[in-house]
Amino acid sequence: MTSTTAQYSAITDWNGTNGLPRFDAVRDEDFAGAFETAVAAHDAEIDAIADNAEAPSFANTIVALEVAGDALSRVSALFWNKTGAHTNPDIQALERNIAPKMSRHYSKIGMNEALFKRIDTLWEKRDELALTGEELRVLERHWKGFVRAGAKLAKDHQERLAAINEELAGLGAKFGQNVLADEKSWKLLLTEEDELTGIPDFLRDSMAGAAREHGDDGKFAVTLSRSIIEPFLTFSERRDLREQAFKAWVARGENGGETDNRETVKRTLELRDEKAKLLGYTNFAAYKLDNTMAKTPDAVNTLLMQVWEKAVERAGEEEAELATVISDEGKNHDVMPWDWRHYAEKLRAKKFSFSEAELKPYLQLEKIIEACFDVAQRLFGIRAVEMKNVTAYHPDVRTFEIRNEKGDIVAMFLGDFFARPSKRSGAWMSAFQSQHKLPLKNGTVGELPIIYNVCNFAKPSQGKPALLSLDDARTLFHEFGHALHGMLSNVTYPSVSGTSVSRDFVELPSQLYEHWLTVPEILEKYALHYETGAPMPKALLDKVLAAQTFNAGFNTVEFTSSALVDMAFHTRGAVDDPMAVQTEVLESLNMPKSIVMRHATPHFQHVFSGDGYSAGYYSYMWSEVLDADAFAAFEETGDAFNTDMARKLKDNIYSVGGSVDAEETYKTFRGKMPSPEAMLKKRGLVSGQA
Repeated sequence: MTSTTAQYSAITDWNGTNGLPRFDAVRDEDFAGAFETAVAAHDAEIDAIADNAEAPSFANTIVALEVAGDALSRVSALFWNKTGAHTNPDIQALERNIAPKMSRHYSKIGMNEALFKRIDTLWEKRDELALTGEELRVLERHWKGFVRAGAKLAKDHQERLAAINEELAGLGAKFGQNVLADEKSWKLLLTEEDELTGIPDFLRDSMAGAAREHGDDGKFAVTLSRSIIEPFLTFSERRDLREQAFKAWVARGENGGETDNRETVKRTLELRDEKAKLLGYTNFAAYKLDNTMAKTPDAVNTLLMQVWEKAVERAGEEEAELATVISDEGKNHDVMPWDWRHYAEKLRAKKFSFSEAELKPYLQLEKIIEACFDVAQRLFGIRAVEMKNVTAYHPDVRTFEIRNEKGDIVAMFLGDFFARPSKRSGAWMSAFQSQHKLPLKNGTVGELPIIYNVCNFAKPSQGKPALLSLDDARTLFHEFGHALHGMLSNVTYPSVSGTSVSRDFVELPSQLYEHWLTVPEILEKYALHYETGAPMPKALLDKVLAAQTFNAGFNTVEFTSSALVDMAFHTRGAVDDPMAVQTEVLESLNMPKSIVMRHATPHFQHVFSGDGYSAGYYSYMWSEVLDADAFAAFEETGDAFNTDMARKLKDNIYSVGGSVDAEETYKTFRGKMPSPEAMLKKRGLVSGQA
């Protein structure tokens, strides 16, 4: 075996524990060669399918496509994990090169005339093929995918589309790297006690750890990691420092120089509009929404505006209350964006007699992880067993076997919980390997899902527990809900496995799972004080539950403004000045000057670091309409862990992936499609909600 072959095998032959990759054998310098070899192998497989002399059949065309490119999938899974969760300059340089190359590779497949002819033949006679429901969905997915990739376009238009996709891939990689660079390069070092006025001990510890990580031992660093910047804005009594930190936070991607994303956004929007029109759509939003539950931009905007009107009204009431708090302190300044979190925390403490600092000692990361696993066991009959001696892609990453009631391993789960400079911000779920039941060329039949969650919680000082905010705890439950969607998948075909569902349905399993965090019996069991082990006092628990809709106007305005700007960009097409469009949209909405978009355009990674949520940021709210209604199904039984309802939830939401139409499977679970009322009530935006 040559050294090159050995290096390739280390990336593609996953012979670690329970089929995990051998992370310790993967070297950054081997990725370029591995991609080259894997792409060539995939090309050969595609040619063999396209040039097959036999008449097209579901088996020799669709099933063959489903299992083709296994090596490339493995190389890609390891590489894209590195780019998001543990990058470095070498990986970033390679990412800028690989992203357009991979786009070119898949464009070539999507425009393979002979291959599409075989798929099109099967699609035209689909009613004669005696396909199962899942097989018909898989055939439809391949056929539509090829059409959306330009298979029906004239040759010159195909070539232009391929060039557009290639350039967009490079722009997406550049956008994300620029945001990460701005986040890494900024810190506010504090050394004097008066600069730390109001900062609670847990945040001091996190800031001290961040300073040490930057080589500034003995100091305290405010960074742009959400797990530090948000609590700093909440607790710091130094308004000047809050303003300084806030302005750096919202300026990511908009600082001039090499990391400025404004021209990247402009070019991205221009190319997306051209792509949509090439494919016969009015605009990019119409293209993206064509295969979603929402279907049209009008449907999306109708929901968003219905929520916006209630949210901005509630935010106005909240701002008036904050102004009173400021006045009561003898100050006379307006409520500005760097003030909101600070005075909202004081107002919450006044209205509900508790503060985030009082709550946080009861929310240990370790216990909330246990709570996630316990809820999954009670609902779905699975349990997590930690594997202590398994090497993952970073020393902080923890590995778990997921076992069913019989003790069989049904999935592997990796948890990567702490912020670090090599990791992009935010939280996400992804898969190294998706569940399916097809036989592979290596002789195995089917594959276990290997799922991972990435979060950015502040890492505590040595020997101290990581303490979470309530929002952090919700994030943990949210991402584990996504993980369950991948781990509980029970389908035959990889292309409809797990989270391979429409964009505005994919957030349902994750957002729904958040509800179980605040089920009283879960908080009573796992919200334990990190020093005493005592459970959260019932009086505090009651206050936490009573305050769940506090600050609802602010939170909803932050989100909905971002979603409306996203939709405006992708219904207007190419624009001369994206920032002018952002300003125009916000002014037309009468955006409160005291609140900013949750994701301003130059750092809106959901939308511009790739196109995953482009014209799709609304989907969190669309799914929230579903998740509020779905949890109400449990509430109506009087039991948050109702066995029959949990079985229906698993069978119709968490395990079917994209093998069934989203609307159809939701109706099977709930009996009907929901209205927005339950969501508005959950958010506290309807009359009578606190």
